[in-house]
Amino acid sequence: MSVRIAIFDDNENLLNSMRLLLSVEPGFEVVGANNHVLNCLEDVRQCRPDVILMDIEMPGMSGIDAVRVLKKEFPDLLILMQTIFEDDERIFDAICAGASGYLLKSQVNSKLIGSIKELLAGGSPMSPSVARRILSGLQRNPQWKYVKPADYRLTARELEVLNCIVNGLSHKMIGDQLNIGYETVRSHVKKIYEKLQVVSLTEAVAKALQEKIV
Repeated sequence: MSVRIAIFDDNENLLNSMRLLLSVEPGFEVVGANNHVLNCLEDVRQCRPDVILMDIEMPGMSGIDAVRVLKKEFPDLLILMQTIFEDDERIFDAICAGASGYLLKSQVNSKLIGSIKELLAGGSPMSPSVARRILSGLQRNPQWKYVKPADYRLTARELEVLNCIVNGLSHKMIGDQLNIGYETVRSHVKKIYEKLQVVSLTEAVAKALQEKIV
Protein backbone atom coordinates (compact mmCIF):
# COMPACT_ATOMS: atom_id res chain seq x y z
CA MET A 1 0.00 0.00 0.00
CA SER A 2 1.31 3.43 -0.95
CA VAL A 3 2.13 6.12 1.60
CA ARG A 4 -0.37 8.92 1.05
CA ILE A 5 1.16 12.41 1.19
CA ALA A 6 -0.49 15.85 1.14
CA ILE A 7 1.41 19.10 0.55
CA PHE A 8 0.53 22.58 1.80
CA ASP A 9 2.78 25.28 0.32
CA ASP A 10 1.98 28.64 -1.28
CA ASN A 11 5.13 28.59 -3.42
CA GLU A 12 3.77 27.10 -6.65
CA ASN A 13 7.18 26.20 -8.06
CA LEU A 14 8.29 24.44 -4.88
CA LEU A 15 4.93 22.70 -4.52
CA ASN A 16 5.20 21.32 -8.05
CA SER A 17 8.84 20.32 -7.50
CA MET A 18 7.96 18.37 -4.35
CA ARG A 19 5.01 16.75 -6.06
CA LEU A 20 7.26 15.61 -8.92
CA LEU A 21 10.00 14.44 -6.56
CA LEU A 22 7.54 12.36 -4.53
CA SER A 23 5.65 10.98 -7.53
CA VAL A 24 8.71 9.11 -8.81
CA GLU A 25 9.53 7.59 -5.41
CA PRO A 26 8.27 3.98 -5.21
CA GLY A 27 5.60 3.53 -2.57
CA PHE A 28 4.71 7.24 -2.33
CA GLU A 29 1.50 8.82 -3.61
CA VAL A 30 0.70 12.55 -3.56
CA VAL A 31 -3.01 12.79 -2.73
CA GLY A 32 -3.27 16.53 -2.19
CA ALA A 33 -1.46 19.75 -3.14
CA ASN A 34 -2.75 23.00 -1.67
CA ASN A 35 -1.51 26.61 -1.72
CA HIS A 36 -3.31 27.65 1.50
CA VAL A 37 -4.50 26.05 4.75
CA LEU A 38 -7.80 27.86 5.24
CA ASN A 39 -9.69 24.64 4.45
CA CYS A 40 -7.06 22.26 5.80
CA LEU A 41 -9.48 20.19 7.89
CA GLU A 42 -11.79 19.53 4.96
CA ASP A 43 -8.84 18.94 2.63
CA VAL A 44 -7.39 16.32 4.96
CA ARG A 45 -10.77 14.65 5.54
CA GLN A 46 -11.12 14.24 1.79
CA CYS A 47 -7.65 13.00 0.85
CA ARG A 48 -6.80 11.11 4.10
CA PRO A 49 -3.00 11.45 3.98
CA ASP A 50 -0.55 9.50 6.13
CA VAL A 51 1.96 12.35 6.01
CA ILE A 52 1.59 16.11 5.53
CA LEU A 53 4.31 18.46 4.30
CA MET A 54 3.46 21.83 5.80
CA ASP A 55 4.94 25.24 5.01
CA ILE A 56 5.07 27.57 8.01
CA GLU A 57 4.43 30.83 6.18
CA MET A 58 1.01 30.48 4.54
CA PRO A 59 -1.53 33.14 3.47
CA GLY A 60 -4.55 33.72 5.71
CA MET A 61 -3.51 31.26 8.41
CA SER A 62 -0.03 30.07 9.31
CA GLY A 63 1.12 26.50 8.94
CA ILE A 64 1.68 26.33 12.70
CA ASP A 65 -1.96 27.27 13.38
CA ALA A 66 -3.02 24.69 10.79
CA VAL A 67 -1.03 22.01 12.65
CA ARG A 68 -2.85 22.87 15.88
CA VAL A 69 -6.20 22.52 14.12
CA LEU A 70 -5.30 19.26 12.39
CA LYS A 71 -3.77 17.56 15.44
CA LYS A 72 -6.96 18.08 17.44
CA GLU A 73 -8.93 15.97 14.96
CA PHE A 74 -6.10 13.76 13.68
CA PRO A 75 -3.70 13.26 16.63
CA ASP A 76 -1.75 10.48 14.89
CA LEU A 77 -1.17 12.46 11.69
CA LEU A 78 2.52 12.86 10.79
CA ILE A 79 3.38 16.47 9.87
CA LEU A 80 6.76 17.59 8.56
CA MET A 81 7.21 21.35 8.78
CA GLN A 82 9.15 23.12 6.03
CA THR A 83 10.49 26.66 6.13
CA ILE A 84 13.28 28.95 5.00
CA PHE A 85 13.55 30.26 8.57
CA GLU A 86 15.68 29.06 11.47
CA ASP A 87 13.83 31.31 13.90
CA ASP A 88 13.81 29.88 17.46
CA GLU A 89 10.24 30.99 18.17
CA ARG A 90 8.86 29.37 15.02
CA ILE A 91 10.77 26.16 15.77
CA PHE A 92 9.38 25.84 19.29
CA ASP A 93 5.88 26.91 18.25
CA ALA A 94 5.84 24.24 15.53
CA ILE A 95 7.02 21.54 17.93
CA CYS A 96 4.52 22.50 20.62
CA ALA A 97 1.74 22.58 18.02
CA GLY A 98 2.42 18.91 17.30
CA ALA A 99 4.81 18.87 14.33
CA SER A 100 6.58 15.54 13.88
CA GLY A 101 9.70 16.98 12.26
CA TYR A 102 11.23 20.19 10.91
CA LEU A 103 13.08 20.55 7.61
CA LEU A 104 14.68 23.61 6.01
CA LYS A 105 13.53 24.22 2.44
CA SER A 106 17.12 24.53 1.32
CA GLN A 107 17.45 20.80 2.07
CA VAL A 108 14.22 19.60 0.43
CA ASN A 109 15.89 18.07 -2.62
CA SER A 110 18.45 16.13 -0.61
CA LYS A 111 16.55 15.34 2.60
CA LEU A 112 12.82 15.19 1.84
CA ILE A 113 12.50 11.51 0.91
CA GLY A 114 14.72 10.39 3.77
CA SER A 115 12.85 12.60 6.24
CA ILE A 116 9.49 11.13 5.28
CA LYS A 117 10.87 7.59 5.62
CA GLU A 118 12.28 8.52 9.03
CA LEU A 119 8.86 9.81 10.12
CA LEU A 120 7.23 6.57 9.02
CA ALA A 121 9.84 4.59 10.97
CA GLY A 122 8.92 6.43 14.15
CA GLY A 123 11.69 9.05 14.10
CA SER A 124 11.54 12.84 14.31
CA PRO A 125 13.66 14.23 11.46
CA MET A 126 15.20 17.67 11.84
CA SER A 127 17.82 19.56 9.91
CA PRO A 128 21.06 19.46 11.95
CA SER A 129 21.09 23.24 12.33
CA VAL A 130 17.51 23.17 13.66
CA ALA A 131 18.31 20.41 16.15
CA ARG A 132 21.31 22.40 17.37
CA ARG A 133 19.19 25.53 17.86
CA ILE A 134 16.69 23.54 19.92
CA LEU A 135 19.42 22.12 22.15
CA SER A 136 21.02 25.55 22.51
CA GLY A 137 17.66 27.05 23.42
CA LEU A 138 17.10 24.42 26.07
CA GLN A 139 20.54 25.06 27.54
CA ARG A 140 20.11 28.84 27.57
CA ASN A 141 16.61 28.96 28.99
CA PRO A 142 16.76 28.78 32.81
CA GLN A 143 13.11 27.72 32.98
CA TRP A 144 14.17 24.39 31.49
CA LYS A 145 16.60 23.83 34.37
CA TYR A 146 14.48 24.36 37.45
CA VAL A 147 11.18 22.68 36.69
CA LYS A 148 10.40 20.02 39.27
CA PRO A 149 9.59 16.74 37.52
CA ALA A 150 5.89 15.91 37.69
CA ASP A 151 4.75 12.40 38.53
CA TYR A 152 3.26 11.09 35.30
CA ARG A 153 3.16 7.54 36.71
CA LEU A 154 5.25 6.12 33.86
CA THR A 155 6.21 2.51 34.35
CA ALA A 156 9.86 1.44 34.29
CA ARG A 157 9.41 0.09 30.75
CA GLU A 158 7.71 3.29 29.59
CA LEU A 159 10.63 5.29 30.98
CA GLU A 160 13.02 3.06 29.03
CA VAL A 161 11.02 3.62 25.85
CA LEU A 162 10.84 7.38 26.48
CA ASN A 163 14.60 7.49 27.01
CA CYS A 164 15.07 5.75 23.66
CA ILE A 165 12.75 8.29 22.01
CA VAL A 166 14.76 11.16 23.47
CA ASN A 167 17.89 9.56 22.03
CA GLY A 168 16.33 9.60 18.57
CA LEU A 169 15.62 5.89 18.13
CA SER A 170 12.85 4.76 15.79
CA HIS A 171 10.18 2.28 16.90
CA LYS A 172 12.07 -0.58 15.26
CA MET A 173 15.36 0.42 16.89
CA ILE A 174 13.64 0.69 20.29
CA GLY A 175 12.24 -2.81 19.84
CA ASP A 176 15.67 -4.17 18.95
CA GLN A 177 17.37 -2.45 21.89
CA LEU A 178 14.76 -3.46 24.48
CA ASN A 179 14.08 -6.87 22.91
CA ILE A 180 10.35 -6.24 22.48
CA GLY A 181 8.08 -6.35 19.44
CA TYR A 182 7.24 -3.41 17.19
CA GLU A 183 3.55 -3.41 18.21
CA THR A 184 4.57 -3.51 21.87
CA VAL A 185 6.68 -0.41 21.29
CA ARG A 186 3.72 1.31 19.61
CA SER A 187 1.53 0.42 22.60
CA HIS A 188 4.07 1.86 25.06
CA VAL A 189 4.44 5.04 22.99
CA LYS A 190 0.66 5.50 22.90
CA LYS A 191 0.48 5.17 26.69
CA ILE A 192 3.40 7.60 27.10
CA TYR A 193 1.56 10.16 24.93
CA GLU A 194 -1.57 9.76 27.05
CA LYS A 195 0.27 10.11 30.37
CA LEU A 196 2.38 13.07 29.25
CA GLN A 197 -0.61 14.64 27.46
CA VAL A 198 1.29 15.15 24.20
CA VAL A 199 0.45 14.36 20.58
CA SER A 200 3.81 13.88 18.86
CA LEU A 201 7.29 12.47 19.35
CA THR A 202 8.88 15.91 19.24
CA GLU A 203 6.48 17.21 21.89
CA ALA A 204 7.22 14.14 24.06
CA VAL A 205 10.96 14.76 23.72
CA ALA A 206 10.56 18.46 24.57
CA LYS A 207 8.51 17.65 27.68
CA ALA A 208 10.88 14.89 28.79
CA LEU A 209 13.85 17.25 28.54
CA GLN A 210 12.07 20.26 30.00
CA GLU A 211 10.80 18.39 33.04
CA LYS A 212 13.81 16.07 33.34
CA ILE A 213 11.60 12.98 33.19
CA VAL A 214 14.47 10.86 31.87
